Amino acid sequence: MYQLKRTQLIQSDLKTCWEFFSSPQNLKEITPPYMGFDIKVSLPKEMYEGLMIAYTVKPLLSIPITWITEIKTVKENQFFVDEQRKGPYTIWHHEHHFLETTEGIEMTDIVTYVLPLGIIGRLLHPLVVKPKLEEIFDYRFKRVEEIFNN
Repeated sequence: MYQLKRTQLIQSDLKTCWEFFSSPQNLKEITPPYMGFDIKVSLPKEMYEGLMIAYTVKPLLSIPITWITEIKTVKENQFFVDEQRKGPYTIWHHEHHFLETTEGIEMTDIVTYVLPLGIIGRLLHPLVVKPKLEEIFDYRFKRVEEIFNN
């Protein structure tokens, strides 16, 4: 099992921050364009526990894959969790935490994941998977800076 953790200070109020990040429609705004992120279902204005979201992405070699996530837990203005139901990982558990501080909103992403393919997955992790996830979250950090901190 692997884990990626990122924390970012956002110059915004909690309501605005929560509304942006808890809206699945905004995920495309913070995903690298080369990934071809495309939501395949109509979405409600607000997410809720049990919401299933289907989309396609092209994480490697421009090959599209279907990814389905479920919103497992929502604690408004504090955190939400999405989990992969179909996709490239054996396990994908993504926590999104929001903490109001005197400097702004501290947003923390914690992604816990397990790769398929046993030893092959473990060999590919440091060569392909971890660098790709770091790149995606680096892009996300940059976009959030542009959207909120300029």
